[in-house]
Amino acid sequence: MTEEEQLRLLATDGMLVKRPFVVDGDLVLTGFREAEWKEKLI
Repeated sequence: MTEEEQLRLLATDGMLVKRPFVVDGDLVLTGFREAEWKEKLI
């Protein structure tokens, strides 16, 4: 599956995306685990 196909699929079916998510440079956080978010963001 190409990247374009993946993005199209994600755009049409929101249940495929785990939320919330943060992307900042090399940092990617998905789902909400409070301790991990505090450790990485504060």
